[in-house]
Amino acid sequence: MPALTIRNIPDEIHRGLKILAARHGRSAEAEVRELIAAAVMPPDRMKMGQALWDLGREIGLTEEEFAIMESARDRTPAEPMSFDE
Repeated sequence: MPALTIRNIPDEIHRGLKILAARHGRSAEAEVRELIAAAVMPPDRMKMGQALWDLGREIGLTEEEFAIMESARDRTPAEPMSFDE
């Protein structure tokens, strides 16, 4: 798992982080992980599956069109890559 080092954090920010972590019953490191996760993956973010679903509804994909695409889909299992010569 990647690691991240943050240097030159002002003392008041560091103290605030420790207080926030204590309120949540976590270490400062765990609190930073939570803060970063909340910033980059907010609960209201658009997810790919939902975006595709919305797009299908927006363009008016019918059940018949969906069935045509499903019947044309290649269902052959993918072969794993081989690095042998």
